[in-house]
Amino acid sequence: MRLEGGRESSNVEDRRGMRGLGGGRMVVGGGLGTVVLVLLALFLGVDPGLILSGGGEPPTRSAIEGGGPPSREVQDEAGRFASRVLAETEDVWNPLFQQAGRQYQPPRLVLFSGATQSGCGAASAQVGPFYCPLDQRVYLDLDFLAQMQRGLGATGDFAAAYVIAHEVGHHVQNLLGVLDRVETLKRGAGRVEANALQVRVELQADCLAGLWARRAQDARQILEDGDIEEGLNAAAAVGDDRLQRRAQGTVQPETFTHGSSAERVRWFRRGLESGQISACNTFEPA
Repeated sequence: MRLEGGRESSNVEDRRGMRGLGGGRMVVGGGLGTVVLVLLALFLGVDPGLILSGGGEPPTRSAIEGGGPPSREVQDEAGRFASRVLAETEDVWNPLFQQAGRQYQPPRLVLFSGATQSGCGAASAQVGPFYCPLDQRVYLDLDFLAQMQRGLGATGDFAAAYVIAHEVGHHVQNLLGVLDRVETLKRGAGRVEANALQVRVELQADCLAGLWARRAQDARQILEDGDIEEGLNAAAAVGDDRLQRRAQGTVQPETFTHGSSAERVRWFRRGLESGQISACNTFEPA
């Protein structure tokens, strides 16, 4: 990706090396971490619903209001890369919201190592990247992300950018009210139906990540040869079917929460080719 010398976002909190783990209920607003936890639960014979719905006490008021360690300036290249990707998402979503007569409120990106406190409760490196709608922050452990890339073969800088753009896609869904509406529907649904709704949420975030890449490329030519292939490979690598087959040797579509590899690739490609929010309606019956 051509991000060298690009603008770095000011909406980054670098908590790496700080101790910030606290109690609370973990609500994962999508991302790669949920897939890993569900697969682990299935492998160990634990009910995945306990992980997806969380447990324990609800988060404290201080946590929801952004409690946790103070920010630090990003000093390393990996942190700067994440900051530049976040800036690119801001430069895409700001004008899109303005065109719709709305104001875009960018999320904050929290870089952490080991564990930290989120508005949705305690966050650990094992959860992976996730978005918390309660504090409107994206949480990312860069070391864990690197391990995920090596372990799943989703290599390349654009693969990492896709992960960040996917989580920012959840923030866009939050601002548009999609997450609230889906949570309301899930409360009145059974397990299989609730999982299917969550799949649609995740596929829409994939589509929005593709939309971001298209818009950023058209405006600033940030992509290099091979970047699109890296993004498509990353989307395929984190498909539920591929991860389940890797972890347990079988595939259980009724337990999918993020979509199959083919679905994730298809929706990422749809956003990439169209560059239009209207093309990312994963909730259509078809």
